[in-house]
Amino acid sequence: MTPSTVTPAAPAKPVRVFLVEDKPGVRDSWIKLINSLPGFACVQSCSSGEDALRVIPTVNPDVVLMDIFLPRMSGIECTARLKLQLPKLQILILTAVEDDELVFMALEAGADGYLLKRTKPEDLKAAILDVLSGGAPMTSEIARRVVESFRRASRQKKDAVHLTTREEEVLILLSKGYANKEIADQLSISPETVGSHLKHIYEKMHVRSRTQAVARYMKGKV
Repeated sequence: MTPSTVTPAAPAKPVRVFLVEDKPGVRDSWIKLINSLPGFACVQSCSSGEDALRVIPTVNPDVVLMDIFLPRMSGIECTARLKLQLPKLQILILTAVEDDELVFMALEAGADGYLLKRTKPEDLKAAILDVLSGGAPMTSEIARRVVESFRRASRQKKDAVHLTTREEEVLILLSKGYANKEIADQLSISPETVGSHLKHIYEKMHVRSRTQAVARYMKGKV
């Protein structure tokens, strides 16, 4: 009797992960980790937010793992810009920092989850699968901080922000990555005047940095 031939099932399509991390040693470690997970592949990586904005739309990964502290453009600002281009792109913030304000800012910018770099490999795998299924994965520490942040926000609800026309012009150029001197040149004003406008913008938006202001602007909170 001739034994029947069983055709092996085709391998499942791997989950395509894109990594944004500026430190070469850390980046190499994460690439190895991702590629060691069954059914996952790190399709590409980059070391800056600027490169991420340029490359990610052409690669079209399933998930982006985004560090926060990148040179020049932060991972939070990069996340906000990517979400404008690719609203359905899943972005997980991956960082060593447990700062309440950064957690809230990252989620406000559009991040779909927030994990610490000490997350175990099996938990990272579960988190990626969770976000692809519509979840919002976070470590328990981060989840608690988010709950506390929303409670504080509900208790301290701010009035709508009303910027002057000039302040809006400054903020728009700021969101495009212009430095103070470049903004001054574009608007034919002095760098000192730009600094004054930024101070007023920060006060009105209740933020303390360029990154925070841009993140709020990108999410249409102004």
